[in-house]
Amino acid sequence: MTTETLNFQAETTKLLHIVANSLYSDKEIFLRELISNASDACDRLRYAALTDAALMADDAELRVMLNVDEKKRTLTITDNGIGMSREDLIENLGTIARSGTSAFVDQLTGDAEKDMAMIGQFGVGFYSGFVVADNVTVVSRKAGEDQAWIWQSDGNGEFTIAEAEADARGTAITLRLKKDQKEFLESNRIRSIVKRYSDHIAIPVMLAGGGEEGADDKLNEASALWARPKSDIEADQYTEFYHHVAAAFDTPWTTLHVRAEGKIEYTMLLFVPSSRPFDLFHPDRQSRLKLYVKRVFITDDCEGLVPSYLRFLRGIVDCEDLPLNVSRELLQSSKVLSHIKKALTKRVLSELEKKAKKKPEEFAEFWGNFGAVIKEGIYEDEDQRERLMKLARFTTTTSNGELTSLEDYVGRMKDKQSTIYYITGEEAEKVAKSPQLEGYAARDIEVLLLSDPVDDFWVRAVTDFDGKPLKSVTQGGTDLDDVAPVKDDSDKPEAAPEADSTTLIVLLKQELGEAVKEVRLTDRLDESPVCLVADESDIDIHLAQLLKAQGQGPGESARILEINPRHDLIKSLAKSAAQPGASERLADAAHLLLDQARILEGEAVSDPSAFAKRMASVMTSLYSV
Repeated sequence: MTTETLNFQAETTKLLHIVANSLYSDKEIFLRELISNASDACDRLRYAALTDAALMADDAELRVMLNVDEKKRTLTITDNGIGMSREDLIENLGTIARSGTSAFVDQLTGDAEKDMAMIGQFGVGFYSGFVVADNVTVVSRKAGEDQAWIWQSDGNGEFTIAEAEADARGTAITLRLKKDQKEFLESNRIRSIVKRYSDHIAIPVMLAGGGEEGADDKLNEASALWARPKSDIEADQYTEFYHHVAAAFDTPWTTLHVRAEGKIEYTMLLFVPSSRPFDLFHPDRQSRLKLYVKRVFITDDCEGLVPSYLRFLRGIVDCEDLPLNVSRELLQSSKVLSHIKKALTKRVLSELEKKAKKKPEEFAEFWGNFGAVIKEGIYEDEDQRERLMKLARFTTTTSNGELTSLEDYVGRMKDKQSTIYYITGEEAEKVAKSPQLEGYAARDIEVLLLSDPVDDFWVRAVTDFDGKPLKSVTQGGTDLDDVAPVKDDSDKPEAAPEADSTTLIVLLKQELGEAVKEVRLTDRLDESPVCLVADESDIDIHLAQLLKAQGQGPGESARILEINPRHDLIKSLAKSAAQPGASERLADAAHLLLDQARILEGEAVSDPSAFAKRMASVMTSLYSV
């Protein structure tokens, strides 16, 4: 028999080190993780047998068996599920074969509590065995195959794999426990762990020889948790089922357990996590809900079960009105699933609305985790757009970092204000410092600060809220003096004379040419001399930047350069513009003003060399002796 020695994937080695040395504060969790994996293997066999009954013909009673050998200091977890081939063992146990692995590992902090939640979400519960064991041996035979394989490792960077013999399909994981972990060989300790963490597992978990007169002892309830009456289920049972179904370690933020009866019968047991899954923003935007039919697992990759903006949900949907051998094509076009999707969406949104109203502080935590995803629904789901907009929360220029709803914003609008103002950008803190906000701040006009990438898209899909149109402060003109006066204009500086300002505008436009669409005076600015804005008919500034970064959009579009007639610099330039030779004298100043406005938008200057020369020239004239 040839034994191969292979290396773990680099990211797997790092995870193993973290798991084995610092991760689990409750070491007993290893048993929950391995039993959970065994249960999943049985679920997948049951599903595969729907189209190939021979896979289960020799042993139809699915179970998980625990065997203890005190002399050898071993605990073995055996299932008669789908089993693994040689390739499966290498892929599943030697490599974390999921997209985003490197990025995920880079997020590990070294903080055991935080990393435990992240690793659980990544689905590497198998490695928890190394918390209590100094050697792990896996013997597996895949259903439908004759050849078995043995995988072995001490968790120190390598594993071996070789041919083996096994009388039946399934997987046996044998842990050789560390000398200080003998407590996990005690039958009472094992019973308490299984009862606490795995009572919800829908197949029997047996302790070999643990019953009367040496009979096998069933340790769990072994019935589908979601099929039980809600009155019979404790909060900690819901939590443990969430840990199982979501491969998570956090406590669910809220739980929804609903049974629908009528023309279409189904049960949903859904959880909203209290922490953000690491793959929440993966490009595939896939749901992780599990679909069951008559308590038989079908798939955890069902596109039609939940809208993508609710992909953070974890849990199961069990339907009575689909055939057990339902195909993927049927799932994609099923009217039954379409009905469930609509009902599920409405039910979840109703729960979120209740939380937002009755427990705003808890809802703020939810919004911090999942608000950006919910806002995708504002853009995509026209049917639920109004409800989602009422749920949405934002920071504003006057909220001091606290979240506010659009309804509250409208309630605080100025008497003459008819528009909801917003600004988009990459970070709320930076956006709050944008020069375009100065005129609004001077008049105490509240502006929404939008810093999620999706914000640039949903605001274009929405025409109004409560009859009030939404308007970007970096697009189009302003009439702020018509909305509200400046709060304190007692020391407000005089503006440059109108004639001088007009002359300056003409000279600036003449010098800048097609680099700007227009040059104009503005009441948008208070402390800054200039800013850039998009024309009313053009794409908003930040959206244009996003599209350009992705190689999309209409290409370069000239912006409008707005100048503040009350700023000392602009007044000086306006005065100079009225003097002979102004065109040549102000040429450098025109380009420096435009470059300054670009820098404030986080953009690079168009010609760094020319910018440096102009800046040197100006500084030389200022500091020449």
